[in-house]
Amino acid sequence: MGAEVDATQFTREDRKRHRQKVRRGLDALARMLTESRFDFERPMAGLEIELNLVDDDFEPALRNAEVLAAIADPEFQTELGRFNIEINVAPRQLSDFGFSSFEQSVRDSLNNADPRAEEAGAHTVMIGILPTLRPEHVTAEATSENPRYSLLDRQILDSRGEDIEIVIDGVERLHVVTDTIMPEAACTSTQVHLQVSPDDFAGYWNAAQAIAGVQVALGANSPYLFGRHLVAESRIPLFEQATDTRAEELKTQGVRPRVWFGERWITSIFDLFEENARYFGALLPVSTDEDPVAVLDAGGTPELEELKLHNGTVYRWNRPVYDTHDGAPHLRVENRVLPAGPTVVDTMANAAFFAGLVRALAGQDRPVWSQMSFAAAADNFASGTRTGLDTEVYWPGVGQCPVPELVVRRLLPLAAEGLRQWEVEESETTRLLGIIEQRCLTGRNGATWQVAQVTRLEEAGATRDAALHGMLARYTELMHSNQPVHTWEVGGA
Repeated sequence: MGAEVDATQFTREDRKRHRQKVRRGLDALARMLTESRFDFERPMAGLEIELNLVDDDFEPALRNAEVLAAIADPEFQTELGRFNIEINVAPRQLSDFGFSSFEQSVRDSLNNADPRAEEAGAHTVMIGILPTLRPEHVTAEATSENPRYSLLDRQILDSRGEDIEIVIDGVERLHVVTDTIMPEAACTSTQVHLQVSPDDFAGYWNAAQAIAGVQVALGANSPYLFGRHLVAESRIPLFEQATDTRAEELKTQGVRPRVWFGERWITSIFDLFEENARYFGALLPVSTDEDPVAVLDAGGTPELEELKLHNGTVYRWNRPVYDTHDGAPHLRVENRVLPAGPTVVDTMANAAFFAGLVRALAGQDRPVWSQMSFAAAADNFASGTRTGLDTEVYWPGVGQCPVPELVVRRLLPLAAEGLRQWEVEESETTRLLGIIEQRCLTGRNGATWQVAQVTRLEEAGATRDAALHGMLARYTELMHSNQPVHTWEVGGA
């Protein structure tokens, strides 16, 4: 969402031209897929982690411009809210201790950034939703200075034609009305990118969709929003509602939401980009002078900027990515299911489980998506979001099964096999998948720890607000230990 956009308003001609450019880009993409013009011989993986900023009292610190200026590292960038920043970790291969390299890189970057952030009056926290956040922190005034964010805010509200209503029914109920998309800034996530070949893309994307419910159940880390105890991963329904461009009548008509799980298995990455063009109007109809077909005719590689920008405003939980590097095009699956945190090593375990499992599932002779309906995958995702590690999901050949049992008995061996296919070192596989196994055996992930800690503090007489602040103080301390969350004890704060 952070790319620069120069325009501040759009004409009807802008929208018409942009639609034509998106369609021209689809023509170019179809031709490139046919001609196999993509780089995939040495596939790379990438990682993005969104961070919250807090002050010494663990209140949101709306100081990302000052923090980024103090850090002065191009890996760190703005995010939607002034209490957010993002770290973009340089891509690398997963073989030759790639996960250890990722882990060390993230830890080094955070260790270098934290003292500088403190000079600007802030500390970084990896957590799905900042539990001390309140509605007054997510007004339009809290939007980051990048003009694209304010423009996107205005475009979404104009498309909707009315204020945004957020209703989440969980352990407790939340109902708020807002005139800005800024509540979306409460959602901080980890995004894992896997580079794949055009022929393999559909299998990887379908596999990612099939396991999304299990992923979110294992990694849930967002039980609290605006002081309310909602669902295990409250970030999911919050994101779905806070950026919804549809008024109630359009929802009733069946118009697709922009935050979208999808509605079918695919046969090609082209299916997803074509859906973008068919179902979704442009929020940012910015056009370039590039003629992608002419670039192909001249033997070049088109940037497909319109196709990419439009794709960036359709928020699939598993997003297709087209990009170029050193003049060579490539394709990626961007997995957006996971929240940030709780620790760097937990993040690596989540990423390893995802990368290994989708590789193994994508290569099966009779793939899992041929044995289950897409609706079943969507139901699993909704269930994992709501109940986390207590979720039962449907899995072919098993039926309804508790997530921990399914993971330990069926999915961890598959993930280990997939990591071997990525040529991941056996010691890395054992260490990282062992963390996933222990989460299942102990029943503890970020969400369950947060709830247990807040409950303990409330039972000792603390108010909800004091308990959330105390929990976050203890969370931050344990986060810096880099000990996986299943080892965290519930104790004093």
